[in-house]
Amino acid sequence: MLQILHHGLIHEIRLARPPANALNSDLLTQLRDAVLAAPGNGAQGLILSSGPGFFSGGMDVPVLMSLDRPALMVAWQHFFAAVRALANSPIPVAAAIGGHAPAGGCVLALCCDYRVMALGPSRIGLNETQVGLAVPDAIQQLMRRVVGTYRAERLIVAGAMIDSETAERIGLVDELTDGEHVAVRAAHWLEELLKLPRAPMLASRAIARADMIKALDDFSDADLARFLEQWDSPDTQAAMTALMARLKK
Repeated sequence: MLQILHHGLIHEIRLARPPANALNSDLLTQLRDAVLAAPGNGAQGLILSSGPGFFSGGMDVPVLMSLDRPALMVAWQHFFAAVRALANSPIPVAAAIGGHAPAGGCVLALCCDYRVMALGPSRIGLNETQVGLAVPDAIQQLMRRVVGTYRAERLIVAGAMIDSETAERIGLVDELTDGEHVAVRAAHWLEELLKLPRAPMLASRAIARADMIKALDDFSDADLARFLEQWDSPDTQAAMTALMARLKK
């Protein structure tokens, strides 16, 4: 489900669960463990990448729909554990977004320091409202810190999925390139960053990212349980059922 590639001091964690890198507990646990282990394995920078088509399609909805409430809680705990690992990474992380990044895929990218996205038809965004879910404040904060409060509100409330050029224009992604070179450009950004005096760079980075880390750390299991109270609502179940029908096509 993951491939780990070494490029000297930069290690690449490649999501490899075709066709859409949907996030199930196994993949999320492997991702968390890989991010946590990287500094001890000699990495000074990380790339989170994928193959073409999908960076990640977000949480594996068909699996989620089959779970009872305790198991559903555990699945989402695994998601937030992986998200916190990325946010708390003591070394910089660049996202190489080779394809679509809805919902949880967008969240993973937002936790990275820098985002390179493939030019073309791929879209990115927090589209949870379109599939019947409210977006928790901790996740909204990730979008706010990148694109600003008002623009984040417009995107999140609408569940908007925007194309790569729009994403770059508003700052949701930092750079565009052709799909074959997203990881190359992510590595280039990391290489330039790693030329800086290391201790001051890392200390400044930690200060700059403290708001994101706090927002995620403050999101408790009680908050998660309240988030999941919406799961059985008619609106959510209807939207999820419709999404599953589209996925089967």
